[in-house]
Amino acid sequence: MSENKTPIIIGSDHAGYPLKEKIKEHIIETGIEIEDAGTYAQDSVDYPDFGIKVAHAVSIGKFKRGILLCGTGIGMSMVSNRFPHVRAALCNDLFSTIMSRRHNNSNILVMGGRIIGEALAMEIVKLWLETPFDGERHQLRIEKFDGINNIGICGSSFKKTL
Repeated sequence: MSENKTPIIIGSDHAGYPLKEKIKEHIIETGIEIEDAGTYAQDSVDYPDFGIKVAHAVSIGKFKRGILLCGTGIGMSMVSNRFPHVRAALCNDLFSTIMSRRHNNSNILVMGGRIIGEALAMEIVKLWLETPFDGERHQLRIEKFDGINNIGICGSSFKKTL
């Protein structure tokens, strides 16, 4: 896997729990530290509780990267992208995974535990950890949407672009 051994935070709801456990074990085997934000069983839970924990930790810089899983990945994507400086990417295929890193510098990988199988999930995680950000023109684009947090939805700059 990657030479980058930066610690990762991981979380899931009950639907993503079985795959989270397998991914966590795989990441630990590569020598990367991982913090598990829950859930810790397959009992029904509310996915936002775990998405919030992971996204907040990435947003404030406690972790550079995180991984989230729920049934489809949609809910975790929605909740985590509400946090400043979080670029969560729902990746259930290899091409999206690579592009989420190269062009969008995604810092949270989101997957659907009921959508993809274990083998594909492991390959997605591997690619996501190893693929570098291309920077340059893509960095300028990221700075534009990071700036949305500074102007707010009602900011005059935002209204002018509508």
